[in-house]
Amino acid sequence: MTYELMAEDVIELADTLNVETFILMGHSMGGKTAMRAALMFPDRISKLIIVDIAPKAYPASHSVYFKAFEEIDWAKMKNRTEIDEALKTYEKNDGVRLFLAKNIDRLETGGFAVKSNIPAIKSAYEHIGGDFKMDTVYNGKTLFIYGEKSNYLLEEDRPLINQHFPNNQYSMVKNASHWVHAENPSDFLNQLNQFLKSN
Repeated sequence: MTYELMAEDVIELADTLNVETFILMGHSMGGKTAMRAALMFPDRISKLIIVDIAPKAYPASHSVYFKAFEEIDWAKMKNRTEIDEALKTYEKNDGVRLFLAKNIDRLETGGFAVKSNIPAIKSAYEHIGGDFKMDTVYNGKTLFIYGEKSNYLLEEDRPLINQHFPNNQYSMVKNASHWVHAENPSDFLNQLNQFLKSN
């Protein structure tokens, strides 16, 4: 699991759908994937939207989630309420728990199971959060949306962003942290639509 492979997956999907050029948006890890795709395939992406992430390394902060996926006995769960209760031990934020629960599927035989390949994600985690090496430039219009209360995209990141995404602009979503689109969807969509409508 590398950003290069995930960027190639994005292009392969576009090829399968017969989409030659397209606007690409990604949040967090998806934002890093979108940046990598734009740098690798600049002619395919007409505009780029990056939500609350910078092209840099981040400290490991998701080990508690790996622990939750590995420790909870999902097969014994009877419903989504029980899943949410089990996740409260590991995560207090309601929105984040809902996001984590998207990785849990009901089994036809009863109970639930994790549908994501947690061992693969865990083994690639150092790369996913690690340094984001770049040696190319994407000159297309790029919007960096960030949450007012988030610390993922900082003022000190701008020189690096300007170097590789020179045709950029920034937009802050008020009363939102890292989960920008979930915490203030109306402001997020308003700013997104303004960018999409711009020439």
